[in-house]
Amino acid sequence: MADSSSETQRKLTTIFSADVQDYTRLMGVDEEGTLETLKRYRDRMSRLIESHGGRVVNTWGDGLIAEFPSVVEAVRAAVDVQNELAGLNAARPADGRMLFRIGINLGDVIVEGSDIYGDGVNIAARLQAQAPAGGVVISNTVYDQVRNKVAVGFDFLGPLNVKNVAEAVPSYAVRIGEGAGDAAPPTAGPTRAAGMPSGAAAQSTGPGPLSGRRRGLLAGVLSGQNAGQSPDQRRNLEVLGVIAAALVVINTLTWHGVFWAAWPLLALAYVAAMRWAHLQQRYDARLVALAVSALGLIGINLLSWHGNFWAIWPLLAIAVVAGLRWARRG
Repeated sequence: MADSSSETQRKLTTIFSADVQDYTRLMGVDEEGTLETLKRYRDRMSRLIESHGGRVVNTWGDGLIAEFPSVVEAVRAAVDVQNELAGLNAARPADGRMLFRIGINLGDVIVEGSDIYGDGVNIAARLQAQAPAGGVVISNTVYDQVRNKVAVGFDFLGPLNVKNVAEAVPSYAVRIGEGAGDAAPPTAGPTRAAGMPSGAAAQSTGPGPLSGRRRGLLAGVLSGQNAGQSPDQRRNLEVLGVIAAALVVINTLTWHGVFWAAWPLLALAYVAAMRWAHLQQRYDARLVALAVSALGLIGINLLSWHGNFWAIWPLLAIAVVAGLRWARRG
């Protein structure tokens, strides 16, 4: 009877696969400089992966494999990685930028020690190879879990053929730049794509370079700009603006020498600012939230002023926390 400890162990996990576009060319131009940049960029990537609850499984050459218990955090980590690396690349010449491609898949894997293997990993690597430089491509299993839970948009790319996998894997590009907050395509997308003319289907499933149509869908991925506001986000801000205006009008019409609306207006401003801090992707969301909290404390102190700037102490604590956060990111 076989020892049960020798049986293959399997688990369901989120696989994050990344590599560098044009790595061979970069090495040919400046081998030592490329290796130094790769180490620095991969260190940043590893810290962001860990901050989102992930684990770097393995690295080789210019590649990296990580896994996450949370699908949502895996996608958030990928977006944070591409935004942070875009900031680093902004200071480099166009032909010297190191751009990573990222693929994410939720699938069953074989576990051997600290490493993982299997179709789940192969699919993530294939998605990564399909991604544009600086972009992120996810499988339909990931899309189904995150489509309403992350502040980015998605473009359906069609089914992707993967070696040794019987069925093609529907894939989606994550919109990181312009239009990132636009509504995602309907879930019927894969079914609709299956009915496309054969020429179009071949264009979507082929392993070669992205077609002109798909490049058009991904044109905003590398803009490096903050994600635009979605219609829902704009509506939320408009609602807060209407409430604020109504409070001012009510206060004016019932005026008795006291501007009592200052307090609810401060609360509304705080809610709007915290919402923006949570959804924006250009800066560290936690640092922005700390800055918003600091401004809120100053506002409370001023509105309740009795000659004592008591907010200095909590502001000092916030400054210490922000400094530690910034140092850890650097």
